[in-house]
Amino acid sequence: LDYGDTPAFKGCYEASLYVVGSTLKLIDLILNGEIDHGFNPVGGLHHAKKDGAAGFCIFNDVAIAIKYLLDEVGLREILYVDIDAHHGDGVFYAFYFDKRVRILDFHQSGRTLYPGTGFEHERGGGEAVGTKLNVTFLPGAGVEEFKQAWEDFARDFLSQSSPEFILLQAGADGLMGDPLTGLNYTEEVHAFVASQLHKLAHEKCHGRIMAMGGGGYNPDNVAKAWTAIVRSLATPP
Repeated sequence: LDYGDTPAFKGCYEASLYVVGSTLKLIDLILNGEIDHGFNPVGGLHHAKKDGAAGFCIFNDVAIAIKYLLDEVGLREILYVDIDAHHGDGVFYAFYFDKRVRILDFHQSGRTLYPGTGFEHERGGGEAVGTKLNVTFLPGAGVEEFKQAWEDFARDFLSQSSPEFILLQAGADGLMGDPLTGLNYTEEVHAFVASQLHKLAHEKCHGRIMAMGGGGYNPDNVAKAWTAIVRSLATPP
């Protein structure tokens, strides 16, 4: 903390605890049957590592949530899907050798965007080979390219999964006009992914799906993308 793009500020520790706590609370509400699905807009801080902050992320609530579901709840398989324009390196590499965690990460190529990671040949290590999938785009890719990639890569990958809980990181920084990235999505991508995963959740894991926010540096885009997420999760699959 307190270097590069993640400076310390008064109250940052307490604020970061609220992020993690709200994600874990939402998981418990879903597991206990108090709600069907959930969305935590302040969550999805997927860059932080065990030993340091990174990419505007102090604590990685996603990785903590996955550890909680595996080690405390005792689930056998988690599906994590990340559509933020930046690769979710803090989650991807934390579970690179864990076959219980299937990760599907769509992002702008690390050759053109922070954090410079997340390449197609990285499919997991050891017993986890084949449980990880990076799908990368060049700057300028939009809705058509995303949906084609979903058909070409995601459907087969997801068909091999048997998740007991689905987590979606729904960063909005891939929408056209974001000042930090080069993708040209519209909120149609978020509506599409949330709808697809909502349906999968009801087919595979009793509807257990939770979405989180993430990146997004154009307020109008954030509103459009995350409204689309909520609408899709609230609509019967």
